[in-house]
Amino acid sequence: MSTPDNNPAPDAGHRHSFDGPENAGQDQEVLAQMRDIAEVPAVEVITTAAVHLMSAAAVKCGLAAGEDAEQLKDLDEARKLITALAGFVTAAAPEIGSQHAGPLRDGLRSLQLAFREASVLPDAPGHGPGEKFTGPVN
Repeated sequence: MSTPDNNPAPDAGHRHSFDGPENAGQDQEVLAQMRDIAEVPAVEVITTAAVHLMSAAAVKCGLAAGEDAEQLKDLDEARKLITALAGFVTAAAPEIGSQHAGPLRDGLRSLQLAFREASVLPDAPGHGPGEKFTGPVN
C-alpha cells in the first residue's frame, strides 16, 4: 500500500497480533463471540448493563448481603453509579419501551431512596444522585 507520494503507508507491513497462524484459534473464538453478541437483542444488552450498574450501586449503598456490607459501603462511588444509571435509563427508556424501562426505573428509584437513607446528610430534593435526570425522588 502506498500513499499518493509513493511512500509506504505508516502501517504497511505491520502485523497485528491476531494475523499469524498461531492465533487462528483466537480469531475463530473472537468471531464466534461476535456472532453470539450479534444474536442478542439490544433490549437485553441494555437491561443487562443496567442491572450491572444497579448491583454495583446497591453494594456501594451498603445493601450487600453478608456481614461485610457496611465495609463495602462507599457513598461517593454509589453516587457516581446511580447518576450514570439514571442517565442510562432515561436515555434508553424511549428505545426499550415502558415494559422494560418500568422495572429499571423502579430499581433506580429504590437505589436513590436507599442512598438518601444511607447518607448522614441527605441531599436537598432534586440534588440527589441521578435526580438531574429523574427529577426529585420522594
